[in-house]
Amino acid sequence: MQRITTVLLTALAPVSWGTTYAVTTEFLPPDRPLFTGLMRALPAGLLLLALGRVLPRGLWWGRAVLLGALNIGAFFPLLFLSAYRLPGGMAAVVGSVGPLFVVGLSALLLGQRPTARTLLAGVGAAFGVSLVVLKAAGALDGLGVLAALGSTASMSAGVVLTKKWGRPEGVGPLALAGWQLTAGGLLIAPVAFLAEGAPPALDGRAAAGYLYLALANTAVAYWLWFRGIGRLTATQVTFLGPLSPLTAAVVGWAALGEALTPLQLTGMALAFGATVAGQLRAGGDAATPVRPSPHRGTSERPHRDPVA
Repeated sequence: MQRITTVLLTALAPVSWGTTYAVTTEFLPPDRPLFTGLMRALPAGLLLLALGRVLPRGLWWGRAVLLGALNIGAFFPLLFLSAYRLPGGMAAVVGSVGPLFVVGLSALLLGQRPTARTLLAGVGAAFGVSLVVLKAAGALDGLGVLAALGSTASMSAGVVLTKKWGRPEGVGPLALAGWQLTAGGLLIAPVAFLAEGAPPALDGRAAAGYLYLALANTAVAYWLWFRGIGRLTATQVTFLGPLSPLTAAVVGWAALGEALTPLQLTGMALAFGATVAGQLRAGGDAATPVRPSPHRGTSERPHRDPVA
């Protein structure tokens, strides 16, 4: 029962991320992917740092920067670039290959040999999600597809390394998320101002969109995501990823008036089934809790996140 609860709570993160595409296209200023990534990451990171009240130390400074670059600094700009250049949930659909990326990286970095069932579920998830946007295949933008693939590869590497390194003694997922969001936001900031210039003028609609992205879509969602990485296998976590494009498709249908064909509904069912299959553990594939590294990895005495 506890594992089911963990899976359901972790699943809220990709479900939230599935709304990113609708919010980006309907609420935010056009053609500002770097500024949007900055506004999503840095405020959320600073908020979680304030709540977590612990900083990295020693080796974990470098790890936090690298994880922040993979999970946030590269992921967010590429994600929003794909969202601006691809219609509806198509950007997230390209990201449905994430489970296959993580399976391969887990074999290399974690020594977890992929099973036939896992590979089949990964292919099924990618195929099922692709059916959701099959009717729009002719509208694919090459740069948008490359950006979506890059964002998926970056976050997949971040998930596996987060699982490999765990977290320092006394540090919970809230602080770990704060480190990475802040590091990623600081990496995005200079590139955003150099490439896109001064921040755009924001009306109330755009301000509400950025507030939603920073709080619910990022601060809360990433806390739940890193909490899940600590309690589930990397493969189990990444198989929740297809919930993002499925949510995007549902939001597009419910809020943006996009039609869903029987073929798309079939693809959604296939992708959801693959997501469920990805949560089934084979023998010897049990998730192990994150093993904290020694106390020297933090800047103060052992400390627990208030909401870990």
